[in-house]
Amino acid sequence: IRRSFHSYGNHRPMSNQATSGAATAASGVTGGAGARFLLAASRGTANFVLGLMILAVLWGIGGYMIASNPKTANFAGFGLLPTLQAFPNLWDMGKLQNATYASGYRLGSGMLMAVLIGVPLGIVMGRVQWFRKLSNSPFQLLRMISPLSWMPIAVLVFSSWDGSIVFLVAFASVWPVMYQTAAGLSKVDPAWFKVARNLGATPLQMLTQIILPAISFDIFTGIRLALGVAWVVLVPAELLGVTSGLGYAIKDARETLAYDNLTAMVLTIGIIGYVLDTICAMLIKKFSWHRGDM
Repeated sequence: IRRSFHSYGNHRPMSNQATSGAATAASGVTGGAGARFLLAASRGTANFVLGLMILAVLWGIGGYMIASNPKTANFAGFGLLPTLQAFPNLWDMGKLQNATYASGYRLGSGMLMAVLIGVPLGIVMGRVQWFRKLSNSPFQLLRMISPLSWMPIAVLVFSSWDGSIVFLVAFASVWPVMYQTAAGLSKVDPAWFKVARNLGATPLQMLTQIILPAISFDIFTGIRLALGVAWVVLVPAELLGVTSGLGYAIKDARETLAYDNLTAMVLTIGIIGYVLDTICAMLIKKFSWHRGDM
């Protein structure tokens, strides 16, 4: 102990030059990281704006060609400018809000059911080998059936169209969530569970402290894939029988020959889908162990 204190006393304090040099180096590293972050953000924004500009130019050219041709002039509402001009009218009439709310409710309910069913089943498939082997054939058979083909049966089983559509969305979305969860759990090191059992962890603690943190990246990846499938199913399902939602709004605009409203609703579907996908990508990046591009 005395030697320790003696050697400690022999250490000279760091000089002011060394201190200032270390501070300068640290600030240089921090500044370099900040500059790289700003550069990456500016590039991402530039790519985003440039991509939308290219799409808008192509859409504008196509709309001009449709409007300038006498044979297709009746479909000029599909152009970019008529579509953008339709948004204020749809908003003032409340059609845009009502359709978005109705579709959002069905999408959210179906996705919630898919997550509540798919994540537990995926965990069981990833942990229990005999269940994974036994369920593989029936699950693969059901997964290959088009969700819309269940519509006649869903209408008979459920008392409302909303219930039928929610069932179709959930049925279509549960498979990506379930299989992605199982795949993520299969990559977890088995030694983690052995150590947890040796330390006396309960099954609930293993679930909350090991399994869910380890596979959260895979769960959000499955949800992101399921969202794309859910959108594909939701809009065609709303074309059948219901009187609300984005799919019904598209159908109503087609029957009334309001092509500008039709393309405005289609664009709304794309914007909502893009926002939801971006949120999922941010969650995936947050919980990812590999900091790469999504």
